Amino acid sequence: MPQKGSKKRRRRVGRGISAGQGASAGLGMRGQKSRSGRSTRPGFEGGQMPLYRRIPKLKHFTVINPKHYTTIN
Repeated sequence: MPQKGSKKRRRRVGRGISAGQGASAGLGMRGQKSRSGRSTRPGFEGGQMPLYRRIPKLKHFTVINPKHYTTIN
């Protein structure tokens, strides 16, 4: 038999008012993050031009601490 408390049931949110999380299921009142299918892509900045598009597309960059190799044989 498993130890007491090791098989905790996960809370099913968003399944009605009597489910224990209320009407908004812990997502807040309104806004983009409370809608269904709510995750935005990584790097999304709310309509502002994202950082990876603001910085210039450089052909190369200089390494700050380059590794110097010595020929042995």
